[in-house]
Amino acid sequence: MLDPLLTQPFSDPDAIGAFAEALREDQGKQELPIAALSTAGAAAQAWAKLGFSSSSKSPQLTSGSPSLLSPDGHAPASTPTLTVPSAEQRKVGKISAVSDFAPIRERTARRPARGAQDTGRREGLLYSMLRWPLLLTIFLVIGLEFAAYVFTRQIVNVVEWLVAHRGRKGVLRRQMRNAKDFQTWKDTALELDDHMEHDAWKRQDSSGLYDWILVKKVSHSLKTFREQDDVQELMLVLTLCCTNNFAGTENFRLYSETYYGSKYLIEAYLAEVELGLDYMSKTEKIPLEQKRAFFRDVAKNLGKSGLALSGGGSFGYYHIGLVKALLDANLLPRIVSGTSAGGLIAALTCTRTDEELSRLLVPELADRITACEEPITIWAKRAWQTGARFDPIEWAEKASFFTLGSLTFEEAFKRTGKVLNVSVIPSEKNSPVKLLNHITAPRCVIWSALLASAAVPGLLPPVCLMQKTRKGEYVPWNWGHRFRDGSLRVDIPLQDLHSMFQVNYPIVSQVNPHVHLFFFAPKGMPGRPVAHRKGKGWRGGFLLSASEHVLKLHLSVNFKIIRDLDLLPAILGTDWSGVFLQRFGGAVTIWPKTRFLDWVRILSDPDRPELRRMIRVGQQATWPKLHMIENRIRLERAVARGRKACRRALRA
Repeated sequence: MLDPLLTQPFSDPDAIGAFAEALREDQGKQELPIAALSTAGAAAQAWAKLGFSSSSKSPQLTSGSPSLLSPDGHAPASTPTLTVPSAEQRKVGKISAVSDFAPIRERTARRPARGAQDTGRREGLLYSMLRWPLLLTIFLVIGLEFAAYVFTRQIVNVVEWLVAHRGRKGVLRRQMRNAKDFQTWKDTALELDDHMEHDAWKRQDSSGLYDWILVKKVSHSLKTFREQDDVQELMLVLTLCCTNNFAGTENFRLYSETYYGSKYLIEAYLAEVELGLDYMSKTEKIPLEQKRAFFRDVAKNLGKSGLALSGGGSFGYYHIGLVKALLDANLLPRIVSGTSAGGLIAALTCTRTDEELSRLLVPELADRITACEEPITIWAKRAWQTGARFDPIEWAEKASFFTLGSLTFEEAFKRTGKVLNVSVIPSEKNSPVKLLNHITAPRCVIWSALLASAAVPGLLPPVCLMQKTRKGEYVPWNWGHRFRDGSLRVDIPLQDLHSMFQVNYPIVSQVNPHVHLFFFAPKGMPGRPVAHRKGKGWRGGFLLSASEHVLKLHLSVNFKIIRDLDLLPAILGTDWSGVFLQRFGGAVTIWPKTRFLDWVRILSDPDRPELRRMIRVGQQATWPKLHMIENRIRLERAVARGRKACRRALRA
């Protein structure tokens, strides 16, 4: 039997109708097809605007009360029907469109004379002559380098397969890969560390990966001052060491030498810091105001962790497994950001409590994922008529389940205490990226932000954001301007998250297919050391790792040349030159392992078996990073406990 949370309807006809009306009006820029309008009354208005006169010459409702039209544009038997006037009674309007691929009857403007407006470019004759030959030459070089890159990666995979899947080591690695839960995976990882003699590395304090001498001294001082009840000295040392990546202790390579854990010295140091913070929250040897100021300063110096979910179409459902793994381990950050497909999972995460979320992150959730359910006969016709495959009105209704109806950012924050962030960009060229949350857009309806974040050219047209007024009405937000996918410019909004919420420890789940191709950790990654030489050295050997790095660097240089010289023309009104040149990782970057079939199904909905597989893959990709994440979050929570104790004491 399905959980009631999975079957609960969240459709909001008033909000959807207001959204359809806002898109139709949109300051007169563009009209929706009649099939996209939500009521027969709105359809009648559209008929009038398309050239029919009012009064007796306009279509009239014959009977019944207004209701939604069926998807094929015809009214069902129980709904009102339209009486269409004859050709002699109607006045046919002039047909206009921006292009052959745009909707007809779109308001157009006369093209200004050449040079009448500033385009922002400084083009001369030589630029016009060399632009296309140079662009084609660079693309040819990129194609050759990409082929060489793929070939190099395949050789590395073959070498690692030959080395890693032999003997007892191969058996344990397969057991880790087939583990059904984190505890089984952890036990196998510790057994593999023992087999590979990684414990000797853990016991050795010295390393060039962090300042081990400083860590040892600080750890000893913390223990000494705490045992001597020297509060003032303990405060000074804690203020010193409670900073982001103190002495290199958060270096991811310290967790890349073993399958589970890090240096024993680091584990002991973190335990002492946590004990010291708990001691400070309980001691009464200093004034309450001084204690409160101490924890406030420490919280500011340490910063916060945050979860950022990338876009990637149907690849984005791998995020569900990652969120489930963090939730099961009680390590889910309170600040969550999402873009495009990642925004959908971020909204589901932040509009539900942890208890509700644990009941929703199951394979049966696939029954509510229906964004791509339309057959090709329907979406192909829409794409030909409108230039976009999907209908924003239908997507708004389907997205309402993930956003708990027409919840706003402020309402979601008050309900769960989680901070939801969705990045979008205005459809106008060169407009800055906007990070929507309960501070920047408190009354913005979340599902409208999700649609804007998923508005990729050719798939979904730019949409206007909706806001809920104090009276409960739904109106366009930000003067009705349209917005689109923020990942076209900033897939992971690290800078905005840091400036607004002090997030300096971003946990990134990266599933973008064009980024996944180029992910390569030459010296291993947390929980997954290099397969040969007992975790030392380079993946596939130094020569292959160096070749991979050089080829990837040359590809990046060529893309930068295209961007900086403004060689690539706008495609579908969008600048795509910076798509490959963003920062796609964080302090911890999780890369769920994808399949070739995922590329074929990038715009399709998973069924229950497929979603079960994607959840398991997302979990297995997260488990090796959990210990590294835990060591960071344990300090943040110790500081949070201290601040909470101070507030409780002030109220008392």
